[in-house]
Amino acid sequence: MSEITIHDKISHEKEILENSKGGNPKIVGTKLGKKTAFISKFLSSLSTILVLTLLSGIAYWGHHSDWKISKFSILAGAAQEAEADWCETHNVPESECIECDKDLVPFGKDYGWCEKHGTFQCSLEHPELFQLKKKPTISLGELNRINSALNLLPRKINNSGSLLYRQRVQFATVESVRKAGIDVEIVERKPMVESITANGEVRYDETKVAKSSSRVSGAIWKVNKKIGDKVHKGEILAIIDSAEIGKFKAEFLNALTQHDYSQKNFKRLEPLSTKGVVTKQRILEAQTELQKAKTAILRTHQTLLNLGFEISYEKMLDLSEIERVKKMLFLGFSDNLQQKLRKANIRTNNLYPVLASMDGTLIERSAVSGEVINTQNVLFKIADTERMWLVLNVSLENANHVSLGQKILFTLDGSNQLITGKINWISTSADKTTRTVTVRAELNNKNSKLRNESFGVGQIVLREEPEAIVVPNESVQLAEDGNYVFIRDKNFFNKESPKFFHTRSVRIGARTDEFTEIIAGVYPGEIVSTKGSTVLRAQILKNNLGAGCTCGQ
Repeated sequence: MSEITIHDKISHEKEILENSKGGNPKIVGTKLGKKTAFISKFLSSLSTILVLTLLSGIAYWGHHSDWKISKFSILAGAAQEAEADWCETHNVPESECIECDKDLVPFGKDYGWCEKHGTFQCSLEHPELFQLKKKPTISLGELNRINSALNLLPRKINNSGSLLYRQRVQFATVESVRKAGIDVEIVERKPMVESITANGEVRYDETKVAKSSSRVSGAIWKVNKKIGDKVHKGEILAIIDSAEIGKFKAEFLNALTQHDYSQKNFKRLEPLSTKGVVTKQRILEAQTELQKAKTAILRTHQTLLNLGFEISYEKMLDLSEIERVKKMLFLGFSDNLQQKLRKANIRTNNLYPVLASMDGTLIERSAVSGEVINTQNVLFKIADTERMWLVLNVSLENANHVSLGQKILFTLDGSNQLITGKINWISTSADKTTRTVTVRAELNNKNSKLRNESFGVGQIVLREEPEAIVVPNESVQLAEDGNYVFIRDKNFFNKESPKFFHTRSVRIGARTDEFTEIIAGVYPGEIVSTKGSTVLRAQILKNNLGAGCTCGQ
């Protein structure tokens, strides 16, 4: 190639490059221009293809990983084996899952349903099932106590067809139990009382309530007592000024005087009849008059007795007329009060005392000085407040469990004071409106703390158990199939042993604010879950729904 030709070619290529820099390449019609255009177009499309490929890869990864970022160890490929050894259903390593591999911890012999005690895997019949290091011995006395408690009242019945008792709840570690919020307590013995609850009312003992009225009409002269005063039988509550009293006293005195006269006349005439001075007819008439006088005395004396006056007409006959008048003036009043009345220059014969008919407390008074009253007016009401009645209204379904002599524990509304009594009467009929049966007990009220018509809640004690087996209330879980508790496995803290809880069906008895009696199903010394038991309940119910274990799938 000549020198000019080479120079011309170089000059031509230089021109093309300069035109390319100016954004107007002139390469049409040359081989070099076509090659350069292809390369430029390819490089422009390559970046778009790379971006689309990257986005497709991200979408594929997100779809198959649920858009969750894996741990570094998994991304590095170091934890693939551990991920495969995990039971998602029971939240423990699959190689350690006792529910997936029953051979790890065999369930043991399935004794099934115990008709006698109403539980599965009855530990009372098979004490080796208790989760204790040493098998306990169930005494005959203990079995009799349990059977008696079960038969005392209708108890919550477990479903004999349930399979929940075969469920066990396992944890990966001891620490995972704590993190799940599960606490435990030791099953223990405590005194418990089983009772029937009924609303009640405190009332006065109706057999020890007395109403006092005047037996004669008149005006109230004086009132001696006020409400709340303690009174004794025979004590004067009020004094009535009654004209009737004056009349009755006068008639009695007149009968005594007439008797004196008739008796003297008969004694005078009787000796004369033997001498013939007085005829027999006259003697007979004198004798008749004496008999009439005696009858008048008896009649008027009986009137005074009916009014409450204690007086002996025989003794009155031995008194002089003046002594009789003095005796009758303040009849029915004590010697001390008579002296006070005389000093006050009281000379009326019309005073009548209204007396207390019993010992007790004055609870009502309607007597006012100067008021005119009759025999229908109730002036005072006295009650013996040392003994009160407690009246309980027991539902019909519970009435059959009530009997005479049963102990009652009663708490007044707004008070923590516990009052005790015993049933001494049970109504033979039910209330037509409330459909309840009235039960009554006597209460000691010597400290005067009880008030009439006070309301509260009574407990009729059916059973007192000093050695009841109890668990905290939150330990008992109610499922559709019955009542259950969760017992920690006795080997829980052994290093190589699985960490799990047994599902135990139980029969419950008495209940307080803190504890529930377990009549059958657990034994003192076992460890029962308390707080967090609902977590265990949710797990066994989930398993029972048939979700099953998907390990290895």
